[in-house]
Amino acid sequence: MNRRQLLTALGGVGLTGGSVLALRGDVPGLSVGDSTGLPHRVRTIDARGSDAGEVAVPRSETPTLIDLFATWCAPCKEQMEALSTVYEAYGDRVAFVSITNERLGGTLTAGDIRSWWRRHHGEWTVGLDPESDVMAALGASEIPYHAIADASGAIRWQHAGLTKAETLRTELDRVLAES
Repeated sequence: MNRRQLLTALGGVGLTGGSVLALRGDVPGLSVGDSTGLPHRVRTIDARGSDAGEVAVPRSETPTLIDLFATWCAPCKEQMEALSTVYEAYGDRVAFVSITNERLGGTLTAGDIRSWWRRHHGEWTVGLDPESDVMAALGASEIPYHAIADASGAIRWQHAGLTKAETLRTELDRVLAES
């Protein structure tokens, strides 16, 4: 192993260890999972169902389904079918926001995200959070990741991994009934 490989390996271990500490909540001053970092403003892009600008997550005064995804994530592609189905049924009563923590520049452009969005039938707000602030506020450790906030902005349900449309409907119905 040469010096460059050793330094790269040590750097990777440091990043991985720091990420584990953050996700476990062992970083002083960081309280993961209590949503204290919400609402958070994310930049939105011009795509089908989404206007360029900024939006607060969760949205104020309306229940919000938050979807954390990435364009390179195979399960995220699969998840879009369930999200589209649920959006068709709830889009008039619930705000939907899908957020990627991917950074624009280099090999990824807003046009790439727009194309991915169109190919996977996204029809709601799509945002960018390259610093992963929303992910950290939710205590999310993987994608896809879903959370549902009530109209007051309190996170009422969270799930890591693929989520069935039936589960999303059940949790949305529960939050809507309590609102």
